Amino acid sequence: MRKDITVTAELRGSRGKNEARRMRVSGKIPAVVYGASRQPVAVAVNPKDVHRILTSKSGHNTIFNLQIDGVETTPVMIADWQHDPIRSNLLHADLKRIDLNQRITVKVPVHTRGEARGVKQQGGLLELVAREIEIECLPDEIPEEFVVDVTELLIGQNKRAGEIPMLGSMTLVSNPDTVLAHVVALRTSTTAEETTEAAAAEPEVVKKGKQTEEEEE
Repeated sequence: MRKDITVTAELRGSRGKNEARRMRVSGKIPAVVYGASRQPVAVAVNPKDVHRILTSKSGHNTIFNLQIDGVETTPVMIADWQHDPIRSNLLHADLKRIDLNQRITVKVPVHTRGEARGVKQQGGLLELVAREIEIECLPDEIPEEFVVDVTELLIGQNKRAGEIPMLGSMTLVSNPDTVLAHVVALRTSTTAEETTEAAAAEPEVVKKGKQTEEEEE
């Protein structure tokens, strides 16, 4: 989804680990801008700007303006990023130029709404199987999320990717048979019933055995 956000970037004169360390000390992180049939450009950006976009509702699907001093201002998306495994701070970002007239493929999160009848009335469990689906659409029509109503689901029933309506320029890329959510019976209750039946049957077997011994005597 396109947002009215502009992030400024500075050209990087050199590359390498030492330069990247100096850049991070100064409050910037290295990034690369590529795509749209143009040459890649090495830049430095503020990690707070990138983090703010990644943690927004539209996340990495956010299309924003990148203003590179003295070079270009172009719509981009965050294609990839790297975190420090210990401190969790951003270390690097890949920014992809976006042609607003060309369809792109993105993954959109899927959320559920409502309490399933199979849970409320039958004591089942709602399991979320897939938390996102892949679609193709124009950049300005990327949805922030898809919401699936699971209220009518009973045990053994499910919601699939093909049931989500595609609006505007959207087309489904994921397999339409992909299960998004389903209601299953609780395994613990089944196990408890089997244990109870086994316990009830055991004394009967012992009794028959004793009776057979008495008849032989």
